[in-house]
Amino acid sequence: MKLRQGKPGSLWHWLSTAVDRSDRCLWGAHGSAALLELLRSSSLAGRLSDLRGRSVLLATREQLAAALALIELDGIARRIVLCPPDLPDEHVPSVIETAQCDAIVSDRTAFVPGCSQVARFVTCAPLISPAEPQRRDEDKTEWILLTSGTTGLPKLVVHSLASLTAPIKPGKLAQSSAIWSTFYDIRRYGGLQIFLRAIIGGGSLVLSSAAEPTRDFLIRAGAHGVTHISGTPSHWRRALMSPLARRISPQYVRLSGEIADQAILDHLRAVYPEADIAHAFASTEAGVAFEVGDEQAGFPPSLIAQRGGEVELKLESGTLRIRSGRIASGYLGRPDDSLADVGGFVDTGDMIEERGGRCYFVGRGDGVINVGGRKVHPEEVEAVINRHPIVYMSLVKARKNPITGSVVVADVVPIEGLGTAGAAARNEMIKNEILEICRSALAPYKVPAAIQFVASLAVTASGKLARH
Repeated sequence: MKLRQGKPGSLWHWLSTAVDRSDRCLWGAHGSAALLELLRSSSLAGRLSDLRGRSVLLATREQLAAALALIELDGIARRIVLCPPDLPDEHVPSVIETAQCDAIVSDRTAFVPGCSQVARFVTCAPLISPAEPQRRDEDKTEWILLTSGTTGLPKLVVHSLASLTAPIKPGKLAQSSAIWSTFYDIRRYGGLQIFLRAIIGGGSLVLSSAAEPTRDFLIRAGAHGVTHISGTPSHWRRALMSPLARRISPQYVRLSGEIADQAILDHLRAVYPEADIAHAFASTEAGVAFEVGDEQAGFPPSLIAQRGGEVELKLESGTLRIRSGRIASGYLGRPDDSLADVGGFVDTGDMIEERGGRCYFVGRGDGVINVGGRKVHPEEVEAVINRHPIVYMSLVKARKNPITGSVVVADVVPIEGLGTAGAAARNEMIKNEILEICRSALAPYKVPAAIQFVASLAVTASGKLARH
């Protein structure tokens, strides 16, 4: 059967030009699909023509079904709204209304909330069947990503395939033998970047699943021979707590989404001595700003001084601002809510400090703890606590105090064997050691007033520590 060809610039075009081997696959938790076969087949039961020119809500449970639908819908749909599986049901009707969705693509057999107001409901599956719908000349499709980390309605961020793929340089990607994977969901910006890298580079991709324990994902990733893998520092801390972390032997390890402190970088180097380890800064609105590959926390100040390049950075009132062709075009349905300032820079809200000839992320401007009128960034204190060799991860938070308003306290996940009743004396000694490290590196008001050992810390669906 003759392969369907896509228009240059569409995701279908990238797939049809990059994939020429039958062993290039998308592997999900409950199925797989050969990318070459997808060029001859469809996951949408031959109903692609029903979705032409429509605003489509992509609401699947399985990442594999979402991945297959994205490849087919780009260039056909007027708009694709990537609905993450953790979006509360009560928010779905608002998203449908704001995005003016007139079609839903889902792998659910039951109705998606709010679907009664939508004209088309098309079922997709993590399985493909022979089909050859007419693609004709593709349209430019808007890709709508939902912001994460908010307690209210998410903002709908408008990207194009061009802005999403701007950080990806096909000529610099690994050879098509690369097997990518990510702890992220591909309907979030970080996971979508890895999905696009796999498609554009002609590689394969192992998809995670929210319902899958970390140990099981590591087993699957190892079985498929993953070579390139990404996640947040919290993803990696949880992975490294597992004895199965060595089931994978990656050539390239990437961190993004949270501050990568020196402790997690050093731990990854110890476990994966042959891997290139890099941490990147990116946000849903601003896109990928830069990647640091020297295995040191922070980044060189020279990145801020550069002007006229593909990405420009600046500091204003201590926060990082970004201007590039990678930023989103705006917020859907919010014409008065400007994404960029008059100079075209996006305020990331991430605070930067320069120390010893290096720039460091110290936390979010909206996440500080006020201790008697003095600001404490939880992430800065966590980076110090995480230096102790028995600490897997930590969460610093505020506790009310009648004198200072708040004091700093910390929950710490220790190595196995600590934190139990039978290890009380050992626990107390370790807590004192952690406090000594904090006292030597931090101002007194930043030192935790109390440390509590806990078995685990909650992580959000986007892979970040749950701080609220």
